[in-house]
Amino acid sequence: MSLSSREWDDLKSLLDKAVYKFLGFTEPSLVTAALNCIDKGYDKKKTISKLEVILDDRQAEKFSEKLFDVWDDYRTKSQRKKRKEGDRERDEATEKKKRRFVDDGPVEVPVPAIPGPGNPSPGQLTGDKIKEMMANAKNLINERKTQLSAMMPPPPKTQQGGLSHNEILMNEALEKVRRAQELQAKIQNQMSGLMQGKGGQGATIPTKPTPLILDAEGRTIDANTGQAIQLTHHTPTLKANIRAKRREQFKGLIEKPPEEISEGKYFDPRVGARQAQRPKRGFKFHEHGKFEAIASRLRAKAQLDILQSEIAQAAKKTGIASAAKLATIAPKKELREGEIPAVEWWDSFLLPNDSYDGIEDRLKDGNFEGITHLVEHPIQLKPPNEPEKGPQIPVYLTKKERKKLRRQNRQENQKEVTEKIRLGLMPPPEPKVRMANLMRVLGTEAVQDPTKVEAHVRAQMAKRQKAHEEANAARKLTAEQRSLKKEKKLKEDTSLGVHVSVYRLRDLTNPAKKFKIEANAKQLYMTGIVIMHKECNVVAVEGGPKQQRKFRRLMLNRIKWNEDKHKKSTKDDDDSDSEEEQDKSNKCVLVWEGTTKQRAFTDFKFKVCPTEAFAREQFKKCGVEQYWDLAFSGAVLESTQDDDFL
Repeated sequence: MSLSSREWDDLKSLLDKAVYKFLGFTEPSLVTAALNCIDKGYDKKKTISKLEVILDDRQAEKFSEKLFDVWDDYRTKSQRKKRKEGDRERDEATEKKKRRFVDDGPVEVPVPAIPGPGNPSPGQLTGDKIKEMMANAKNLINERKTQLSAMMPPPPKTQQGGLSHNEILMNEALEKVRRAQELQAKIQNQMSGLMQGKGGQGATIPTKPTPLILDAEGRTIDANTGQAIQLTHHTPTLKANIRAKRREQFKGLIEKPPEEISEGKYFDPRVGARQAQRPKRGFKFHEHGKFEAIASRLRAKAQLDILQSEIAQAAKKTGIASAAKLATIAPKKELREGEIPAVEWWDSFLLPNDSYDGIEDRLKDGNFEGITHLVEHPIQLKPPNEPEKGPQIPVYLTKKERKKLRRQNRQENQKEVTEKIRLGLMPPPEPKVRMANLMRVLGTEAVQDPTKVEAHVRAQMAKRQKAHEEANAARKLTAEQRSLKKEKKLKEDTSLGVHVSVYRLRDLTNPAKKFKIEANAKQLYMTGIVIMHKECNVVAVEGGPKQQRKFRRLMLNRIKWNEDKHKKSTKDDDDSDSEEEQDKSNKCVLVWEGTTKQRAFTDFKFKVCPTEAFAREQFKKCGVEQYWDLAFSGAVLESTQDDDFL
């Protein structure tokens, strides 16, 4: 039993759905195995044994039942479909046969063509065949008569010769058969005359096939003359036969060696002669011992990791690891202990060569370039951070002195207003009437018409309030002016020197703390960089002294760096006992603070660095790689101390 390509594709789609329903996911290998079992015609027991390679025993038994249910349903549906197609074809053939009799009269009996004399056809018409054809024609006419009589009323009899319509049709059919016989006889006479002209007088059409006579070499020869003759081959007319003949021809060409097909220069040996065939899919089993080798490699790798961790712990305890890290941070340029330099640094400027050879002769002659009997006084340079003007010491008054000064200023201003009123330069001010001093200021007017006086007083009060608010609004700063004032208050002059602070952190993964650092640095208009490395986090900021003071308070006091560790330790009490998983307390350390001539950074940014070299490169771009060296060396030493403590 073998499945066709169409059945294979249909069953594959059905089994894909069945596997998805059975397992909950698609499994192409299981579908292929099931199709192979159906294709090879395995029974249920053998199918279960094949599927046990992929599934366990229980699942294989259940899936085999489901597989055969799907296969039975598919066969039943395909048989029904074939039966319907056969019924449809029979109906179409019957319908076509019926159409041949509708309004066309009787069927004309086809007369087969007579083949040539060299190859006589076995189906040549004889007297018996003609009689049989006549009988078939009569039967068809009778069937047609019965159908017509059942479909329509019988037509009236004609007066022509006393014959009915059916008899006339029968006569016409017989007449056509007679004409066909005459035409066949005429064709036979013509063919016999043609053969007489070729073969001489007395030649007749052979009724039997000519005997086949072969010579010693296997060639066909003529019985009369003895010469070799060429037989005419029957040419197929159907397309299926033509295709079969061409397939045989091409098959013979393919089986030939390449040198017989074409010349060597047109032949490519890399091209295969066989046609591309779809390989039959089957099981692909793993080699024996494959997974055992993988497991042994994994076990060896795990043992190697454990050994490396033990070596690292031993190196930490001895201090070899920290010394190696410190050596890679910055190479030592100083001389080792006990090493004597070839030339002292203060003599290197006077000696032409880096050696003391011939120094005694030069001392006798006094031939030293740059040394004379004159005393050179160095130029006194101004310190870089010294201001041009001396600092102004502010004068602070006491509270009593401030009140006295304010009183004197107000008295002087009042004297100026009084003098202007006396000279008539400005009108005298209206009396400042309130609801409280209404009776005392106005007197009798308030008694005569109190409603009018109250309205007048309230109008004056509203006028004074409006003037006060307008004066305040005129003095009020705009939003831009307020921001400039705040910026001027926060910014400091760093032209004479920039204050720098470098902080070191163990952990900077908390986004809230990163936001606080960034927000405060930008609000204080400070520049710098934050390097985030798994072993050392460095924060370097630049600004004025007041800015540094506020930022230092933020880093060392305001932010509680260790609160995340406390929360984690309360949640995981069981894990805190193990020494390997014990988290170190997070803290912030001020590594260095000082002043520089100018800023090294243009803005404040964060940078995540996977390696130490990449982190040092970020500082080196700005020319301050010493910040990283100082901070990272401190982190290495601190980790060594913690390991020793543990």
